[in-house]
Amino acid sequence: MRDVMTKSMARNIFYGGTLFFVVIFVGLFAHSHAYIVNTSSNSENLTESVALGKRVWEDKTCINCHSIMGEGAYFAPELANVMTRWGVTDDPEAAYQVLDGWMKSQPSGIEGRRQMPRFELSETETRALADFLLWVDEIDAQGWPPNDAG
Repeated sequence: MRDVMTKSMARNIFYGGTLFFVVIFVGLFAHSHAYIVNTSSNSENLTESVALGKRVWEDKTCINCHSIMGEGAYFAPELANVMTRWGVTDDPEAAYQVLDGWMKSQPSGIEGRRQMPRFELSETETRALADFLLWVDEIDAQGWPPNDAG
């Protein structure tokens, strides 16, 4: 006798397989959501200054040249761990001083050279941007980007 799959058997396999993979998908989604919310978001450290720094980041469209955790352009350095690379993760005043000095020291008007625009940020905006970059530096990015990048 020949083994033949009937339409109802095929339909049961389809529905059973679909249900199985939907359950797997929902479980993985719930696990990912719980992980992001509970471990890596750093939302408990949000302050008004961090929010202002994010607005400066967005208003000056820094993402058109820089990236944070791989999101953005690769024209200029990745900034997710810039404060770690600069060695100023524990001192907001030092972070401000280094960022302010770095931004002011950037050359401009040199033809053929990649260069950062002069944004003429106020002290408050620069401090807020430093706070935002410090906050981003504290997010658990699971080792991205590597800190040995200069």
